[in-house]
Amino acid sequence: MPLSTLDNLPALIVVDMQKGIVGLPLAHPTESIIDNNAKLAQAFRARGLPVVLVNVTSGAPGRVEMAHDFTPPADWAELIPELGEHPDDHKVTKLQWGSFHGTSLDLYLRRRGVTQVIITGIATSIGVESTARHAHELGYHVVLVTDAMTDLELVSHQHSIEKIFPRLGERVTTDALLQLLDEK
Repeated sequence: MPLSTLDNLPALIVVDMQKGIVGLPLAHPTESIIDNNAKLAQAFRARGLPVVLVNVTSGAPGRVEMAHDFTPPADWAELIPELGEHPDDHKVTKLQWGSFHGTSLDLYLRRRGVTQVIITGIATSIGVESTARHAHELGYHVVLVTDAMTDLELVSHQHSIEKIFPRLGERVTTDALLQLLDEK
């Protein structure tokens, strides 16, 4: 379902747009994903709307099969500079796939009266989908910006976009969301 309306106080949640992840081989051109996330962050800030920047510093705990041995470089978890991190942004560092579990995100959003979350980032089927599922379970109106996210594999991205996201919330493009923000 396309985005029907913006709530009075939506928040942008940018998931895992960090140096170590945007440099991986991804299903869509990284430049366009970065550009769309940067545009959205700038537009939300310009309107005084909350921007949440999420990074991950660890893989999911427990017994999981790792595709390869991985030792991240020192700057792996640093947010990409194109996001233009601002002092008013809320930064969340997570250890799980999703952005809510074990973090201050829900408390931060509720204290500000946020009822709608606009979610972007990498990877669509991992951090973005996990964050969207939890936001939906917590009762937020979930919006997923489909051209501001990508995945390691196209089939995983498409499955989330086509099969999972319609059950969790509304889908929108960057341009359509920017137009709605202009009308707000």
